[in-house]
Amino acid sequence: MATKTDITVEEKLKQLYALQVIDSQIDQLQVLKGELPMEVNDLEDEIAGLGTRVSKLEGGINDLEVEKKNHENKIKEAEILSERYKKKMDEVKNNREFEALTKELEFQELDIKLSTKKIKATEANIELKKESLTNAQENLETKKTDLEAKKVELEKIKEKTDKEEIKLNKKADKQRKAIEERHLKAYDKVRKAYRNGLAVATVQRDSCGGCFNKVPPQIQLEIGMRKKIIACEHCGRVLVDGTLVEK
Repeated sequence: MATKTDITVEEKLKQLYALQVIDSQIDQLQVLKGELPMEVNDLEDEIAGLGTRVSKLEGGINDLEVEKKNHENKIKEAEILSERYKKKMDEVKNNREFEALTKELEFQELDIKLSTKKIKATEANIELKKESLTNAQENLETKKTDLEAKKVELEKIKEKTDKEEIKLNKKADKQRKAIEERHLKAYDKVRKAYRNGLAVATVQRDSCGGCFNKVPPQIQLEIGMRKKIIACEHCGRVLVDGTLVEK
Protein backbone atom coordinates (compact mmCIF):
# COMPACT_ATOMS: atom_id res chain seq x y z
CA MET A 1 0.00 0.00 0.00
CA ALA A 2 1.37 3.40 -1.02
CA THR A 3 2.28 5.85 1.75
CA LYS A 4 1.69 9.60 1.71
CA THR A 5 5.20 10.14 0.31
CA ASP A 6 4.94 7.38 -2.34
CA ILE A 7 2.07 8.91 -4.28
CA THR A 8 2.71 11.06 -7.35
CA VAL A 9 2.89 14.83 -7.31
CA GLU A 10 -0.28 14.88 -9.38
CA GLU A 11 -2.11 12.94 -6.67
CA LYS A 12 -0.70 15.26 -4.00
CA LEU A 13 -1.98 18.28 -5.93
CA LYS A 14 -5.40 16.66 -6.32
CA GLN A 15 -5.52 15.99 -2.57
CA LEU A 16 -4.58 19.58 -1.73
CA TYR A 17 -7.13 20.95 -4.16
CA ALA A 18 -9.82 18.61 -2.82
CA LEU A 19 -9.08 19.85 0.71
CA GLN A 20 -9.28 23.44 -0.52
CA VAL A 21 -12.70 22.79 -2.07
CA ILE A 22 -14.01 21.36 1.22
CA ASP A 23 -12.51 24.17 3.29
CA SER A 24 -13.96 26.78 0.91
CA GLN A 25 -17.40 25.20 1.35
CA ILE A 26 -16.97 25.46 5.14
CA ASP A 27 -15.92 29.10 4.69
CA GLN A 28 -19.08 29.73 2.67
CA LEU A 29 -21.19 28.40 5.54
CA GLN A 30 -19.44 30.87 7.84
CA VAL A 31 -20.24 33.64 5.35
CA LEU A 32 -23.90 32.60 5.51
CA LYS A 33 -23.81 33.33 9.22
CA GLY A 34 -22.35 36.68 8.24
CA GLU A 35 -21.40 39.04 11.03
CA LEU A 36 -24.20 37.85 13.30
CA PRO A 37 -21.91 36.12 15.84
CA MET A 38 -19.85 39.31 16.14
CA GLU A 39 -23.00 41.42 16.38
CA VAL A 40 -24.32 39.16 19.14
CA ASN A 41 -21.02 39.47 21.04
CA ASP A 42 -20.97 43.26 20.57
CA LEU A 43 -24.55 43.56 21.83
CA GLU A 44 -23.75 41.41 24.86
CA ASP A 45 -20.79 43.70 25.64
CA GLU A 46 -22.96 46.81 25.20
CA ILE A 47 -25.66 45.36 27.46
CA ALA A 48 -23.09 44.56 30.14
CA GLY A 49 -21.74 48.12 29.88
CA LEU A 50 -25.21 49.65 30.03
CA GLY A 51 -26.08 47.46 33.01
CA THR A 52 -23.02 48.81 34.83
CA ARG A 53 -23.98 52.39 33.87
CA VAL A 54 -27.55 51.90 35.15
CA SER A 55 -26.23 50.53 38.46
CA LYS A 56 -23.82 53.46 38.85
CA LEU A 57 -26.54 56.01 38.06
CA GLU A 58 -28.92 54.38 40.55
CA GLY A 59 -26.18 54.43 43.17
CA GLY A 60 -25.39 58.06 42.37
CA ILE A 61 -29.05 59.06 42.72
CA ASN A 62 -29.29 57.28 46.08
CA ASP A 63 -26.16 59.09 47.29
CA LEU A 64 -27.60 62.43 46.20
CA GLU A 65 -30.90 61.68 47.95
CA VAL A 66 -28.94 61.01 51.15
CA GLU A 67 -27.00 64.24 50.63
CA LYS A 68 -30.26 66.16 50.15
CA LYS A 69 -31.69 64.61 53.33
CA ASN A 70 -28.59 65.66 55.27
CA HIS A 71 -29.02 69.26 54.10
CA GLU A 72 -32.71 69.18 55.07
CA ASN A 73 -31.75 67.92 58.53
CA LYS A 74 -29.22 70.75 58.84
CA ILE A 75 -31.98 73.27 58.06
CA LYS A 76 -34.23 71.73 60.71
CA GLU A 77 -31.41 71.86 63.28
CA ALA A 78 -30.66 75.48 62.34
CA GLU A 79 -34.34 76.42 62.65
CA ILE A 80 -34.57 74.78 66.09
CA LEU A 81 -31.46 76.64 67.25
CA SER A 82 -32.79 79.90 65.79
CA GLU A 83 -36.01 79.55 67.78
CA ARG A 84 -34.02 78.81 70.91
CA TYR A 85 -31.80 81.88 70.42
CA LYS A 86 -34.83 84.10 69.74
CA LYS A 87 -36.39 83.07 73.04
CA LYS A 88 -33.13 83.78 74.83
CA MET A 89 -33.11 87.27 73.32
CA ASP A 90 -35.99 88.14 75.64
CA GLU A 91 -33.90 87.12 78.64
CA VAL A 92 -30.63 88.95 77.86
CA LYS A 93 -29.22 91.10 80.63
CA ASN A 94 -26.53 93.02 78.75
CA ASN A 95 -25.30 94.05 75.30
CA ARG A 96 -22.60 91.38 75.20
CA GLU A 97 -25.17 88.59 75.49
CA PHE A 98 -27.40 90.32 72.94
CA GLU A 99 -24.58 90.63 70.41
CA ALA A 100 -23.55 86.99 70.96
CA LEU A 101 -27.12 85.76 70.37
CA THR A 102 -27.46 88.04 67.33
CA LYS A 103 -24.30 86.50 65.81
CA GLU A 104 -25.57 82.97 66.52
CA LEU A 105 -28.85 83.82 64.80
CA GLU A 106 -26.95 85.17 61.80
CA PHE A 107 -24.86 81.98 61.63
CA GLN A 108 -28.01 79.84 61.65
CA GLU A 109 -29.61 81.97 58.94
CA LEU A 110 -26.47 81.61 56.81
CA ASP A 111 -26.51 77.82 57.38
CA ILE A 112 -30.15 77.68 56.30
CA LYS A 113 -29.44 79.72 53.16
CA LEU A 114 -26.38 77.62 52.32
CA SER A 115 -28.19 74.34 52.89
CA THR A 116 -31.17 75.58 50.83
CA LYS A 117 -28.82 76.47 47.99
CA LYS A 118 -27.14 73.06 48.21
CA ILE A 119 -30.54 71.32 48.20
CA LYS A 120 -31.48 73.10 44.96
CA ALA A 121 -28.17 72.13 43.35
CA THR A 122 -28.55 68.54 44.57
CA GLU A 123 -32.12 68.35 43.24
CA ALA A 124 -30.95 69.63 39.84
CA ASN A 125 -28.18 67.01 39.84
CA ILE A 126 -30.70 64.31 40.79
CA GLU A 127 -32.95 65.32 37.89
CA LEU A 128 -30.03 65.16 35.45
CA LYS A 129 -29.02 61.73 36.70
CA LYS A 130 -32.63 60.51 36.57
CA GLU A 131 -32.84 61.67 32.96
CA SER A 132 -29.59 59.86 32.16
CA LEU A 133 -30.88 56.79 34.01
CA THR A 134 -34.12 56.77 31.98
CA ASN A 135 -32.16 57.05 28.73
CA ALA A 136 -29.77 54.29 29.80
CA GLN A 137 -32.64 52.01 30.85
CA GLU A 138 -34.49 52.60 27.56
CA ASN A 139 -31.27 51.97 25.63
CA LEU A 140 -30.66 48.82 27.66
CA GLU A 141 -34.13 47.46 26.90
CA THR A 142 -33.71 48.26 23.20
CA LYS A 143 -30.36 46.44 23.12
CA LYS A 144 -31.85 43.45 24.93
CA THR A 145 -34.65 43.28 22.35
CA ASP A 146 -32.10 43.54 19.52
CA LEU A 147 -29.98 40.83 21.11
CA GLU A 148 -32.91 38.40 21.37
CA ALA A 149 -33.80 39.03 17.72
CA LYS A 150 -30.18 38.48 16.62
CA LYS A 151 -29.94 35.29 18.67
CA VAL A 152 -33.12 33.91 17.10
CA GLU A 153 -31.82 34.81 13.63
CA LEU A 154 -28.43 33.23 14.35
CA GLU A 155 -30.03 30.09 15.75
CA LYS A 156 -32.12 29.66 12.59
CA ILE A 157 -29.04 30.00 10.41
CA LYS A 158 -27.07 27.61 12.63
CA GLU A 159 -29.81 25.02 12.36
CA LYS A 160 -29.46 25.15 8.58
CA THR A 161 -25.66 25.15 8.50
CA ASP A 162 -24.49 23.11 11.51
CA LYS A 163 -25.34 19.69 10.07
CA GLU A 164 -23.67 20.52 6.78
CA GLU A 165 -20.66 22.00 8.62
CA ILE A 166 -20.22 18.83 10.72
CA LYS A 167 -20.40 16.73 7.57
CA LEU A 168 -17.83 18.90 5.77
CA ASN A 169 -15.50 18.99 8.79
CA LYS A 170 -15.48 15.18 8.82
CA LYS A 171 -14.64 15.16 5.12
CA ALA A 172 -11.89 17.72 5.70
CA ASP A 173 -10.40 15.66 8.57
CA LYS A 174 -10.40 12.55 6.38
CA GLN A 175 -8.80 14.47 3.51
CA ARG A 176 -6.13 15.98 5.79
CA LYS A 177 -5.06 12.50 6.95
CA ALA A 178 -4.11 11.64 3.37
CA ILE A 179 -1.81 14.66 2.98
CA GLU A 180 1.84 14.94 4.05
CA GLU A 181 2.41 16.91 7.25
CA ARG A 182 4.80 19.40 5.61
CA HIS A 183 2.28 20.18 2.88
CA LEU A 184 -0.49 20.58 5.45
CA LYS A 185 1.59 23.04 7.48
CA ALA A 186 2.31 25.12 4.38
CA TYR A 187 -1.35 24.93 3.32
CA ASP A 188 -2.63 26.04 6.74
CA LYS A 189 -0.09 28.87 6.92
CA VAL A 190 -1.19 30.29 3.56
CA ARG A 191 -4.89 29.82 4.38
CA LYS A 192 -4.51 31.85 7.56
CA ALA A 193 -2.68 34.61 5.67
CA TYR A 194 -5.63 35.47 3.44
CA ARG A 195 -9.15 36.53 4.33
CA ASN A 196 -10.71 34.29 1.68
CA GLY A 197 -8.80 31.27 3.03
CA LEU A 198 -7.54 30.32 -0.43
CA ALA A 199 -4.30 28.33 -0.29
CA VAL A 200 -4.65 26.39 -3.55
CA ALA A 201 -5.52 28.35 -6.69
CA THR A 202 -6.02 27.50 -10.32
CA VAL A 203 -4.26 29.30 -13.15
CA GLN A 204 -6.90 31.39 -14.89
CA ARG A 205 -6.21 33.44 -18.01
CA ASP A 206 -2.46 33.09 -17.47
CA SER A 207 -2.82 34.48 -13.92
CA CYS A 208 -2.89 33.17 -10.37
CA GLY A 209 -6.52 32.63 -9.32
CA GLY A 210 -5.67 33.92 -5.85
CA CYS A 211 -3.75 37.17 -6.34
CA PHE A 212 -4.38 37.62 -10.11
CA ASN A 213 -0.72 38.28 -10.88
CA LYS A 214 0.59 36.94 -14.18
CA VAL A 215 2.13 33.46 -14.18
CA PRO A 216 5.07 33.21 -16.65
CA PRO A 217 4.57 30.75 -19.56
CA GLN A 218 7.49 28.59 -18.40
CA ILE A 219 5.96 28.27 -14.92
CA GLN A 220 2.58 27.42 -16.47
CA LEU A 221 4.26 24.67 -18.48
CA GLU A 222 5.82 23.22 -15.32
CA ILE A 223 2.47 23.41 -13.52
CA GLY A 224 0.86 21.50 -16.39
CA MET A 225 3.53 18.78 -16.17
CA ARG A 226 2.62 18.12 -12.49
CA LYS A 227 6.11 16.98 -11.61
CA LYS A 228 6.49 19.27 -8.60
CA ILE A 229 4.38 21.45 -6.33
CA ILE A 230 4.70 25.04 -7.48
CA ALA A 231 3.64 28.09 -5.46
CA CYS A 232 2.79 31.52 -6.82
CA GLU A 233 5.87 33.72 -6.50
CA HIS A 234 3.67 36.65 -5.45
CA CYS A 235 1.21 35.20 -2.89
CA GLY A 236 2.61 31.76 -2.01
CA ARG A 237 -0.55 29.88 -3.00
CA VAL A 238 -0.13 26.41 -4.53
CA LEU A 239 -0.95 26.62 -8.24
CA VAL A 240 -2.80 23.91 -10.18
CA ASP A 241 -3.92 23.84 -13.81
CA GLY A 242 -7.56 23.74 -14.78
CA THR A 243 -7.39 20.34 -16.47
CA LEU A 244 -6.26 18.73 -13.21
CA VAL A 245 -9.28 20.22 -11.42
CA GLU A 246 -11.66 18.97 -14.11
CA LYS A 247 -10.53 15.35 -13.70
